[in-house]
Amino acid sequence: MNDDLETSPATPAEPKDRKFVEALSRGLDVLRAFSQGAVVMGNQDIARITGLPKPTVSRMTYTLTKLGYLSYSPQLEKYQLDSGVLALGYAYVSNLRVRQLAKPYMDEFARTTNTSVGLTCRDRLSMIYVENCRPAETTSLRMDVGVRLPLATTAAGRAYLAAMKDEERAHVLAAIESRNPEQWPEWRAQLDDCFEDFRQHGFCLSLGNWDRNVNAAGVPLYLQDGTIMALTCGAPSYLVSEEKVKNQLAHQLAMLARDIERLGV
Repeated sequence: MNDDLETSPATPAEPKDRKFVEALSRGLDVLRAFSQGAVVMGNQDIARITGLPKPTVSRMTYTLTKLGYLSYSPQLEKYQLDSGVLALGYAYVSNLRVRQLAKPYMDEFARTTNTSVGLTCRDRLSMIYVENCRPAETTSLRMDVGVRLPLATTAAGRAYLAAMKDEERAHVLAAIESRNPEQWPEWRAQLDDCFEDFRQHGFCLSLGNWDRNVNAAGVPLYLQDGTIMALTCGAPSYLVSEEKVKNQLAHQLAMLARDIERLGV
């Protein structure tokens, strides 16, 4: 089973929750399988990714196709996401008030620092871009809305983890470790350093840890409803040095987050 699915709110292994609709959960797991990189997949591919029985997957893909969330190619005998999923995603992003209010501030920050500035939210073991601003005609990072980032190695993920409550963070870190046992000792040491940076300075760094050619900083963004998101800024390492990210941009990004929070989002 893939790592994103392991941190779902409830699983059949947990005590039964009468309010929890398992069939709906499985249907959503089928849709999430397409976030693993493949554009088109057959029932066998989906069953392998989700860990669901193939007959269950067949019923789910049939139903989701009827509802307009998947489309089926008779030639390929495979499925792909359909417009129903796009409509849901667009409705979420377009109605996200913090995105609308933060964008002018993010645009200005991107222009003055010559970096790519992102607003991200967490989905299980990933962070997802809901907005990205970059200066025109530059070689800054281009990260489109919907792009997923790993929690452990990116500035966005690290900032989010640092802002989580201890018990919830421990649960998420255990899930990351279980899926990445070989990388975990190195990642754990890096995360401990990041959490210390956060305690002292209010930001987290990813200096070539996610991509060896990218330096980035991340800070949590606290919304009034209790939601936590993450702001990031980053650029290729040949444009922005580690020293500049740590000593200048990260501090400026923390100030940007506080400015956005003062908007009452």
